[in-house]
Order: sequence, then structure tokens, then C-alpha cells
Amino acid sequence: MSFEALRAVVQGWAAAGLLPAGLTYGFLVNALIAALIAGPVLGGLGTLVVTKRLAFFSEAVGHAALTGVAIGILLGEPYTGPYASLFGYCLLFALLVAFLRNRTGLATETLIGVFLSVSLALGASLLLMLSTRVNVHILENVLFGSVLTVDDRDLGVLLVVGLGVSVVGLPLFNRLMLGGFNPALAQVRGVRVVFLDYLFLMLVTVVTVASVKIIGAILVGALLVIPAAAARVAARSLRGFFLLSIVFATLSAVAGILIPVHFDLPIPSGGAIILAAGLLFLGASVARMLSRSKPS
Repeated sequence: MSFEALRAVVQGWAAAGLLPAGLTYGFLVNALIAALIAGPVLGGLGTLVVTKRLAFFSEAVGHAALTGVAIGILLGEPYTGPYASLFGYCLLFALLVAFLRNRTGLATETLIGVFLSVSLALGASLLLMLSTRVNVHILENVLFGSVLTVDDRDLGVLLVVGLGVSVVGLPLFNRLMLGGFNPALAQVRGVRVVFLDYLFLMLVTVVTVASVKIIGAILVGALLVIPAAAARVAARSLRGFFLLSIVFATLSAVAGILIPVHFDLPIPSGGAIILAAGLLFLGASVARMLSRSKPS
């Protein structure tokens, strides 16, 4: 899948002064496209992650991606994008957590803690074994994200995943939200809560994996949680919660891409994106507190 035509249009507008001058560089346009794809999808799913109290799960999947990268390199996949191992391992991680939660009765946080610890131990061991074959800077890109490494293949994967998640998730959003707020009521109304839980965990997993390249394995889960938390604080309705979360996530992603380049700051894209999201959350929280302190 080629994004050359879109890249040329954006670069032309940047050269004409209609967009920031940094967008004359192809790598930055790629990163911006990725941000505009990932931001809305992560923001929309983030409302469900916050409602279902699965913030720890989204973080765990991001960390599990590091193990997926290590397995991919061990199996001979390209270290710049071992997607087969990434998707395969992280989906297995998510499905096992969901399966054992339903079968053992253990709390979700406990199971995630167990799987995350084992996954990190496995990933660290494999990466030490592969240390002579892997450039340390590649691992830094995986951990923290890098605008320099996003290419057409990454954009294609992200676009396909984003469209797929939107097509599957949007029609089911109300049922997923009801299952998060009140699972018992959802079952009474005929909602297949267990099936939708499995499906939702898979949606979160594939979006997280597809976004690792730009945001980083350590921080990608935060873009699911922080903008949604800010929207939860600022919104006055469920519709507002959903829309604000999408806006906040997209703004965070775009700002995290453009601001470090504009000011020549040596900050990884993932870190800048999450810092921008954190500022939005702080602003929303302060605004909420000030509105409550005003006399009626």
C-alpha cells in the first residue's frame, strides 16, 4: 500500500507555507498520517477501556509487544516490523487472560500481573540471547516509538487495523458500554457479555500492536487511557465522553509528533505524545475543579 500521493500533497502544502515547514520531510508526513489514523481509534476504544477498568490490561499488551518483537527476530522476521509474531503473541496473551479469568475466578488484575511478569521475563531473556544480532537503537524505537522508522508498510497495517476495528466496534459500542457499566443488566437484555469481552480484548490488542511503531511498547497503553480519562472528567454525557476522548487522543498524537520537530527537542515521539495527553488531562481536571468551586 502506497501513500506517496498523499505525502506529495502534504509536502506541497508545507512548501507553500500552508502547513508547518517540517512537513516537507517525508518521514514526518508518515508520522502525522499514523497519528491521524491511530489517535481516533485509540481515543474511541479508550472510553471502553476506562469504563471496563482495563487500563492495566492495555499497558500489559503494550509491554507484551516487546516479547513479540523478540520472538519475531528469533524466527527470522524483519526487526523493523515483525508483525506476524507481534500480532500472534499479543493476541494469544489477551485470549489466555480472558479465558483464565472466566475459568478460574481470579481477578483480572491478578491474571494480568502473572502474565505480564512471565512475558517480560521471556522477552528480556530472548533479547539478551539476541543482543549480538539487534542494534540497541532498534530496541529503543520499539520501547519508546520513533517517527523516523514509520514507513508505508506500517501505515498500511495501521490503516487496515483501524478500519477493521471501527467497522467491528462502532455497531457494538452501546452493548460493549452497557456490559462495562452493568454486566448483569446487559445479560438480562440479551447482550452476550462474555463473547463481547473476548472481542473487545482482541480489538484493544490489535490496535495496540499496530500503534507500537509510533508510540512505543511501553507507552502505547497510556494513549488508550489518558485521553479517555481526561474526557471522562470533562464530558457531561456519554456522547461527549466518546467524542472528547477521540479529540483528545488525536490532538495528543499530532502535538507529540509536530512539537518536538518544530522546537528541535530530542524527545522520542511516544514520550512527547503521552506528555501532551498528560497536559490535556491536567487541564481538564483543573477546569473541572474550578467549575465545581464556583458558587451556584
